[in-house]
Amino acid sequence: MLLLDSYYDEYKGVICHVAVVDGALRKGDKIGSAAISQTYEVLDVGIMHPELTSTGVLFTGQVGYVVSGMHSTKEALVGDTLYHAQFTVDPLPGFKPAKHMVFSGLYPADGSDFDALNHAIERLTCNDASVSVMKETSTALGMGFRCGFLGLLHMDVFHQRLEQEYGARVISTIPTVPYIFEYADGSKIQVQNPAALASNPGKRVTACWEPAVIATIIIPSMWDLLLHLCSERRGEQLEYSFIDSQRALMKYRLPLREIIVDFYNELKSITSGYATFDYEDSEYQKSDLVKLDVLLNGQPVDAMATIVHSLKAQRVGRGLVDKLKKLIDRQMFDITIQAAIGSKVVARETLSAMRKNVLAKCYGGDVTRKKKLLEKQKEGKKRMKHIGPVDIPQEAFHELFKIS
Repeated sequence: MLLLDSYYDEYKGVICHVAVVDGALRKGDKIGSAAISQTYEVLDVGIMHPELTSTGVLFTGQVGYVVSGMHSTKEALVGDTLYHAQFTVDPLPGFKPAKHMVFSGLYPADGSDFDALNHAIERLTCNDASVSVMKETSTALGMGFRCGFLGLLHMDVFHQRLEQEYGARVISTIPTVPYIFEYADGSKIQVQNPAALASNPGKRVTACWEPAVIATIIIPSMWDLLLHLCSERRGEQLEYSFIDSQRALMKYRLPLREIIVDFYNELKSITSGYATFDYEDSEYQKSDLVKLDVLLNGQPVDAMATIVHSLKAQRVGRGLVDKLKKLIDRQMFDITIQAAIGSKVVARETLSAMRKNVLAKCYGGDVTRKKKLLEKQKEGKKRMKHIGPVDIPQEAFHELFKIS
């Protein structure tokens, strides 16, 4: 049997949609899974007519449903081969496990809502086994989750369902892709979270790889701005041809990192909505990558760390600090906002402090009295700078997506 789809039912557990390739399946049979090597007992079997209708048996060529006591859709992998447990069979061709290509951190907007967010994610993943979830801790945002998705649309739908179906208020970090870094001693590591990559590693990085895609773009006519957009996103043109007198086809090899945020919106804006865009996975390509840290008063904010190409690091860093300066609320002390690569600062802004007029009641007198009050205020602000927290609003993370 070929497993076509599955979903979770609160009363019956996981219900699998299957196509019987050979033989027959009856209620009470023992079946095995080729992908996860587990054995189950068929509790119910039938067809969709259109609702679930129990027949007790499925024959060759029929498509129906199977209830086998699975507790999670993670056990029912689409494309898996199910077979009678007493026999040994070769799996049907074409099965590939889910490959996560986009990663993002999810944190509760209020730290006390962590349990509620955990419950919402558990309920949602009952019907979406293709999401990988792992708990992580951020010094800036507290306890949260590192989630892996199949693509951009998958990530957007998951976020929207969390908010609409479960009322969860979440902060999403900048989406990233899996990178591979090679060190001088020959060891390689895969980095899914930029915060996990050391800013000043003891070992020298000799090579970096990032995932790429083959993008196919169909446009109604020649658009010079589109060529500029693709070259700005580090694209390599593979094909340019005309389908007919009014439509052109372009193929580009693009880094996945460059299209996961706003490439599609920029494309539609340039072509007034007439362009079509599709992409498929390609192999990893070597690139010159660096880790860009954001520091507030000298302290790195791990949730805002990102990995960028070295040629774009200064421009991205400048955009980050300019945007943060507008979004962070002023405090009673100066806030230094920096973007740095290792120990090298590539962009800096200072958010000036709110200043109380301590000389308001001094209508006259010796100037030393005014200087004494100003020095006292200066010392107080310096002390607050060491112990005062800087709150980062939720809007800052959403706005940073457009820059990174």
